[in-house]
Amino acid sequence: MTKATAKKKGGIGETVRTVVYAVLIALVIRTFAYEPFSIPSGSMIPTLLVGDYLFVSKYSYGYSRFSLPFSPPLFDGRVMGDGPERGDVAVFKLPTDNSTDYIKRVVGLPGDRIQVVDGILHINGEPVKREEVADQPDGATATLYRETLPNGVTHLIRERSDHQFYDNTPVYTVPEGHYFMMGDNRDSSQDSRALSRVGYVPYENFVGRAEFIFFSHDGSASLWEIWAWPASVRFGRLLDDVG
Repeated sequence: MTKATAKKKGGIGETVRTVVYAVLIALVIRTFAYEPFSIPSGSMIPTLLVGDYLFVSKYSYGYSRFSLPFSPPLFDGRVMGDGPERGDVAVFKLPTDNSTDYIKRVVGLPGDRIQVVDGILHINGEPVKREEVADQPDGATATLYRETLPNGVTHLIRERSDHQFYDNTPVYTVPEGHYFMMGDNRDSSQDSRALSRVGYVPYENFVGRAEFIFFSHDGSASLWEIWAWPASVRFGRLLDDVG
């Protein structure tokens, strides 16, 4: 074997090792630290928009089998974590199939009584403070409000009216070990109010807490329209915290 051939084989081997190491590191980061997610629907408008890409911290709530790729049933429950806090925006596995990813806001903790009355969220019998945002978007078909949860977390919600399907609900009592999730786009969100579809979310089903947006586009440019990509990027949303 000539020196040139040996050098070439050595170079190929080094490249393969580098690629393997990079893949392994990426898998470790995705499994134990941060996982990217994209937003496919408008259920979290105005907090999250279709076309947002964000990182979810896997370590925030500890680890369950749903933290791992393909959710292998290696163990039950969670390890090394604290429970979600009221107001967190979190990704979880849909309880009715344990495979579909949903992203909503935590509004109800274990033992809470949750109800919506005339569009206003009530927690344990007390209405949650809701104030209309002074500057509404031009041409808006819905109203923006600033909602303040009992622990002081504030965020924007969107309401088409206070007389939609889920604007008057029965009282939901959150079971122990479960959480009540709602979308910020209140009249266009399938969430824990739909007990047969989503319902109460077990702690084990949480994937992680949404942290920040790393990319966002408005969908106006197709994949092949390279020249139009810059105009489709929402630069003002890049690196925005999710909250």
